[in-house]
Amino acid sequence: MKASKSSKKHKKGRGARTNKPALASQADRHILYQDSVQDTEFEFEFINGTFERLRGRQPHLLREDFCGTAQMCCEWVRRDPHNRAVGVDLDTEVLDWAREHNLSQLEAEQRERVQLVEADVLEIRTEQAPDLIIAMNFSYQGFKTREALRGYFERVREALTDDGVLIMDAFGGYEAFQELEEETEHDDFTYIWDQDFYDPITGAMTCHIHFSFPDGSRMDKAFTYHWRLWTLPELQELLKEAGFKRVTVYWEGTDEETNEGDGNFQPATQGEADPGWIAFLSAEK
Repeated sequence: MKASKSSKKHKKGRGARTNKPALASQADRHILYQDSVQDTEFEFEFINGTFERLRGRQPHLLREDFCGTAQMCCEWVRRDPHNRAVGVDLDTEVLDWAREHNLSQLEAEQRERVQLVEADVLEIRTEQAPDLIIAMNFSYQGFKTREALRGYFERVREALTDDGVLIMDAFGGYEAFQELEEETEHDDFTYIWDQDFYDPITGAMTCHIHFSFPDGSRMDKAFTYHWRLWTLPELQELLKEAGFKRVTVYWEGTDEETNEGDGNFQPATQGEADPGWIAFLSAEK
């Protein structure tokens, strides 16, 4: 929305208006992302609880692939003094940001239990095999062929401890195949999810995240993703082809009053033809 121009003249000595910097120019895209996309408290409860139900014990060593700002790594070590986390990402800038803004908020002892590694997830090797590897926020969709994605899953399986588990998320629904924008209002900004391009022949898609602000300013293309939109059947097939013994899909329940998702994800073998959904998968070594 454009600010309206005033027809009134400002007299000398009355304090003429000064041009304030646009809110978009002052905002930090990583903070906006964490506030609008991530919910590490919920993710911790889900991945920790899922592993315990599957394996009958607590996981302590987490590897977060495509970790970005490593917010989940920090949540992981806060929750249990025995927990350790390894965050893996190729982006130097985001890992530096993570150290400055997220790891710096940890206690010294907690920081010692987090290791951030700038590396390719296909090549990373940890000294100890992780109990749990997570691939959240759909970043694995950067692997655009069956061979490439299966290769990633094979390497994850090899890296896990003997009873290790991979947990990942997925999105879909008939609106996922459309070119559209979706806005979500937050207290101080609006999050805009932009499915800018989709090719039904290859499954290739380009998505952007934009942010707009109450003063009318915008942060366009704060993040851009070039993905292949993988479906749940394809993901389950590839995980099994990679050697995982059991793959489970977790489907979200529906709140009867709002008809929206209720945040409760349970194992399911059949979903609903919703316009848009998010699901989780676990793959057991």
